[in-house]
Parts: sequence; structure tokens; C-alpha cells
Amino acid sequence: MRRRINRQSFRVVLALLGALGWTACPSASAGEAPTPPKPDREAVERGRKALTERGYLYAEWSDAAYRGASKYWDEPAPDPEKDPEGYARAFGRHYGFHPAPYPNDGLPMGLKRSVKRDGVTRGMQVDCMVCHGGSIGGKSYVGLPNTQIDYETFFLDMFRADGRRMPIIPFILGTARGTTNAGMMSVVLLSFRNSDLSRRTFPVPMGSNLPELDAPPWWVLKRKTMMYYDGRTPAASARANMQFLLAEKSLAEFQELEPTFRDIQAYLMSIEPPKYPFPIDAPRADHGRVVFEKSCARCHGTYGETVSYPGKIVPLDVVGTDPERIRGMADRAVAHYNTTWFAEKHPVQTDEEDGYQAPPLDGIWASAPYLHNGSIPTLNALLDSSTRPKRFTRPPSTDFEHYDSQRVGWKFEEVAEPATTKKRNSYEAHFIYDTSRYGLNNGGHTFGDKLSKDDRADLIEYLKTL
Repeated sequence: MRRRINRQSFRVVLALLGALGWTACPSASAGEAPTPPKPDREAVERGRKALTERGYLYAEWSDAAYRGASKYWDEPAPDPEKDPEGYARAFGRHYGFHPAPYPNDGLPMGLKRSVKRDGVTRGMQVDCMVCHGGSIGGKSYVGLPNTQIDYETFFLDMFRADGRRMPIIPFILGTARGTTNAGMMSVVLLSFRNSDLSRRTFPVPMGSNLPELDAPPWWVLKRKTMMYYDGRTPAASARANMQFLLAEKSLAEFQELEPTFRDIQAYLMSIEPPKYPFPIDAPRADHGRVVFEKSCARCHGTYGETVSYPGKIVPLDVVGTDPERIRGMADRAVAHYNTTWFAEKHPVQTDEEDGYQAPPLDGIWASAPYLHNGSIPTLNALLDSSTRPKRFTRPPSTDFEHYDSQRVGWKFEEVAEPATTKKRNSYEAHFIYDTSRYGLNNGGHTFGDKLSKDDRADLIEYLKTL
């Protein structure tokens, strides 16, 4: 039974919506994507600054809560007053934040200093990089999915350190490191708005139940005409990326901010993936390209001198991956979104077969784990379904010591027992990904099973080059 959302809970849901990024909105064949236009360099730079230097939400927690959260850790922490840099690193490791590759007032990427509603008291809030700012091999990147974030533990400790109870959230935030539920955050916030975006006392019945997911990389957006995992929302929509402001902003404020978010979108379109940092066997990669073009390009596009992306929506009965991201978005939620200002120019499409959009594969080496829900830790396991673990560990960090350069993805250990047992506390349990949970099934996408062992290895070698 769903519990009633009290006023505090509704306000606090906004703190989660830095994760909204590209997973929230509600599928449709996008057709051949056009060649990305040359970026407006001035707009890109404005967008970079707007994304990394500005905050758009009131502070949720005090500075004292940030400094005091470590009292709930099992391990000792540096003194936040005497060693603020050391404390920020420890805070990031514990909750899954990464060092900011831009000036950020000493905070990890994903946190932003702001003021509270009184306009004076300083504090902090999450921003988009909490889920769309990750690191790999000791280097942080804007637009790399954050596969480390532990939302539940972070929120619980910050509210406790602030002397408050964590509000009741009427959906799963995330049961494993790196998974978040931006979709339900968006649905809940929009349910408290009328079509004209005026506020409601009681929510619109949305009928949706979306699962937790892993965020996709931002750098693939430039190839798409339709975005999000279901490929139903036009990628040209800057307004769709503003939904995380629904807990605070009026329609007039949204309209005033729209040019800023068009600049942010221009910046997102300019992001490039990091290059594979290890040696590549060129002859094997050359043969892997032949395997790819024969077996994969129809859905995932072509790369190199000739670049194309078909934007293909693969029906559920073909791809066979966990269907709950598609089934969990009710028609009534899509219909309500389409009556609002967000969809005025770019409505969500409603007349196509349900399925998932086969993503572009640029930088795929860096974006493990795989599938929309992050249920497969390596490319080898993605391409050989017999090797997929049912319950496995996510790495303690994204340092290269935990990276598997042969199988391409994260090293893992299979776990026999459920994540939640008396042997583990909740913090430890979040390092375990359990594919038996709602929306986290690791089945489907068995297209690689038909490949020979050598062809599969060569294909993986080629994917390293993208």
C-alpha cells in the first residue's frame, strides 16, 4: 500500500532530482539520426558554466550536516575542519561521489552549495552530477554515469546529521550502488502540478511504478533524435531536462530559465567520451569491426569514417530485457505530461510499439555496467548470457585496479546469499546487485550467444576503440 506523501516528503523529493538527467521521462522509432550540427561554441561555454557553476534549488541540508555525517560511518574520517580536502575525499568514497573536475567550493561532484529558503542560511543540495558525474581510473568526467552513488545511505545520514527524520519516499530510491529512480521522482513531482503547472493539494493519479535504473552517458545524446531509454521524447527538448525544478519553480520561472537550459543542452551535445586507456590488439579489433557490422550495426549504428545511428526501438519480445521500465510508465502519466508546458513543443510519442532504444556505443568501455538497469557487469557477460551472475558485487571504487580490461567492465564476485541478510548492514548490502529485484532482471539481449568465442573476443576488442 502506498503511503501518503506529506508536505515535507514532497519538498525533499526535489533533492533527488539532480539525477533526472536522461532517464526520467516516458517509445517510438526515431529514424535515422542526422549528422550532429556544429556546436555554437559560445552557447556551449555558457552551458558548461550554467551546469557546473550554478545551483538551481534551495539548500536541503546544512553545512553542519555535511561535516557531521561521518559519525554514522564504521570507519574513522578526517577532521572536516582541519583537513577539508581529506574529508571531502572520504565523504565521496563513502557515499559514491567523485572529485569535481571544476571549481566546486571544496565539495565532491554532485553536491552544490546553495542557500535555504530564507535566502540567507547557507547549506547544500544535490545537482545533476550526482548521477551524471562519474570517474574512471582516478579521473572524473561530466557526463560519465555515476556507478557508485548510494542514495539511500546518503540521504539517511544527511537527514540524521541535520537533526531531522528522513521523509517517507513512496518509491524505491535505489537498492544497489549506482542505481537511482529518476523516473519516479519526475512522476511524483509532476503529479502535484496541474496542466498549467499550478500547484495541486492532492496528486494526479499517475498509475506508474518505475524501477531503479543506471544512468546512461550524456555523450551519446548528440547522436539521437529521441532520448531516454524508451526513445519517446524528442532529444531537441530542453524543457524535458528542467523537470527536476518542479518542486520549486513556477511556470514564469521555468520560462525565464529556458534559454539557460538550451545552453546547457548545447554543452551536453558537445561532450565527448574518454578514450580507452589500455593497449588494443589492432588485428583482432579489425576483425571485430567486421563482426560488429554484420551482427550489431543494424541496431547500434556505424562508427569511424562513416558514422550513422538508426535510433532503432527494439520491441520487448525481440530484445527480451527487463520490461518494467517500459511497463511501469502508465499512459495516464504520459498523457498528463503532454498537457503541460514541458511537452508544448516536443510531446512524448504515444503511438509506437513498446521497446528499448538501442543506444549509440561511443565510449562503451567506460560506461559499464550494461543494459538500461546496469544488471550486467562486463561486455563479455553481455555477449555471452551463460556467464551472467545473478547476484554480484559492485566495485568499491572506479580505480583501474577494479577494472577488467579483458572482459571490459567491472571485476565482480558472485554472491550466494541475498543482499539483505543478518550478516550485512544496509551499507554493505548496497554493494550487491541482486537481479531478482523488481526491474533488475539481467535476461535478454542474447544476440551475442551465437558468436564463436574468438568472434566474441574480437568484437569486444573492436568495441574498445569506439
